[in-house]
Amino acid sequence: MNFFKVEKLGIRFGGVVAVDDVSFEVKRGEVYTIIGPNGAGKTTIFNLIGLIYPASSGRIVFEERDLTGLAQHRVAELGIARTFQNIELFEHATVLQNLLIGRHRHRSTSLWQELLFTGSVRRAEIAQREAVEKVIDLLDLAHYRDSMVAGLPYGVRKVIELGRALASEPKLLLLDEPSSGLNPEETDEMAFWIEDIKKGLGVTILMVEHDMSLVSRVSDRVLALSEGRVIAEGTPGEVQSHPAVIEAYLGGAAA
Repeated sequence: MNFFKVEKLGIRFGGVVAVDDVSFEVKRGEVYTIIGPNGAGKTTIFNLIGLIYPASSGRIVFEERDLTGLAQHRVAELGIARTFQNIELFEHATVLQNLLIGRHRHRSTSLWQELLFTGSVRRAEIAQREAVEKVIDLLDLAHYRDSMVAGLPYGVRKVIELGRALASEPKLLLLDEPSSGLNPEETDEMAFWIEDIKKGLGVTILMVEHDMSLVSRVSDRVLALSEGRVIAEGTPGEVQSHPAVIEAYLGGAAA
């Protein structure tokens, strides 16, 4: 069974073709990374997968299910979670509260049960808290558990957003520029988390990233885009040495 694939995906914004006939397949248990210069269409592909934008053409298939036409909230329900290049957290809530939001798709009690705070609600609340505490332990966030997000360093907030995505227990995790804004030490820690999530949790990862050292360290396969089209696919070494990739990043004269 195919785990996740994109077939001839495309989108236009007016007369601009942002993504043009892009196809790729992500295998269960791997880290698959999309690279490309600014404006290549990387984040647009993530927005298409998350159904933030409706595709102009093509299909997105997850575990043999076509996502085309589904309501946006169904993506999370199916087991796809995402982080954002620009951190999207509730800044005036604690770390724990932000991570608990990630458990929303596992909610199993009804509104009237929650209003009455029945025994099933209490048991569900304990189970949700236990699941979040495992994520806190995994990402070494115990020190920040009860801290307000607004007062925390940028690097810590990046990890919190990763934790919120993991709290949903995804099958496929989309990481949009996870090293963006991080210093070298924080980037090294992010690489450790990505490897641990893949090997320890068995989560498949689809990543957009610009830091080629991180890409080389954690990726099984890489797809390179330029101007919305695929120009190369293969191992990190194969893609980085591909003439079309060198030209896209450095220009024909530099290549």
